[in-house]
Parts: sequence; C-alpha cells; structure tokens
Amino acid sequence: MNRQLAHLSDEALVALAARSEQSALAELYDRYGRSAYGLALRVLRDPELAEDAVQEAFLTVWRSAARFVPERGKASTWILTLVHRRAVDAVRHEQRRRADSLDRATEPSVEGAEEDAFLRLQRERVQAALRHLPDAQREALELAYYGGFTQSELAERLGQPLGTIKSRMFGGLSRMREVLSEPGTETSWTPTS
Repeated sequence: MNRQLAHLSDEALVALAARSEQSALAELYDRYGRSAYGLALRVLRDPELAEDAVQEAFLTVWRSAARFVPERGKASTWILTLVHRRAVDAVRHEQRRRADSLDRATEPSVEGAEEDAFLRLQRERVQAALRHLPDAQREALELAYYGGFTQSELAERLGQPLGTIKSRMFGGLSRMREVLSEPGTETSWTPTS
C-alpha cells in the first residue's frame, strides 16, 4: 500500500482529515486501527460489535477532525478515547436491549395466580430499588445478575479495575438492602397453601 503520508505526525494527519483528505484518515487508521480494535474488543468482548465501534469512531474522527485541538492532547489519545466511548455506548445499548427483552419476556409459569402476583410484585420492588442506585452501581449489578457476567468479566468489559467492580456491587447491594427494608416497601402478603 502506498503510504505517502507516513512521515507526518498524527496531529498533521488530523488537520488534513479536517480538510477532507481521505488518505490522511487512511493513514490514521493504519496507525491506530489495530490498537483501536483491541481496545473495543476488551470492552465489548464481541468481534462484530468491536468492529462496529471502531468504524463509528473513525467516522467521528472524519466528521469532527476540524474540532480537534492539538494543545489539549495527542491525536492518538483523542482517537482511542472516541473508540472507548463508542464501545461503552455499545455496552449500554446492549444492556438496555437485554433489559427491554427481559421486560417483554413472558412471566414464568407458577402454579396459582396468587404466587404469580407475589413474584411480579417482588420483581417490581427489586427494579424500583435498582433505580435508586447510582448509574455505575446499577450497571454493574444489572450486567452481573441479568447479563450473567462475572466480576472479572465486568472489569474487563467496562475497563475498570476488579476492585472497583467489587466495590460497586457491594455498595449497590447494601443500598438495595436499605431501600428494600424501608417502611412501606416491604410486602406483608404471604402465599396461602
């Protein structure tokens, strides 16, 4: 492949991309496409989603190159930040999609309408308690319990240290216990046999 612009700095390439120079974007992709994909794959753990995140990030580079300010940081950092943001957005989108499909899922078949109503009430209480949590704690708990991810997988997927994930989950579960034990949130109904 002809790499006429290989001698230019990253910042110069971004400036050329701002002037709609396609070969400048191609050179940036040659330089950072592999590391961008690796970053996206670590966050998303899905090759196709990672490819999409990288593609969207480089499209953003193309569209917003004129707004890049070299004095604020390196072009490589800017590009990889865009990739990370797209990957995190994809995780959140996937999380919402899973939550929506859980909401639309048919109710489990439980003998007796009373028990069915009790289970629905319990699920609503848990979902309400989750809404009381900060976003980071709620995200960790939902991905773990609804998505089936281990703490190690969450740390890798969210790009956070394992200790941070453990703290978020512990804090989130503690706060949920508090919310669920507050007066007016408990259920006094007991199923009859």
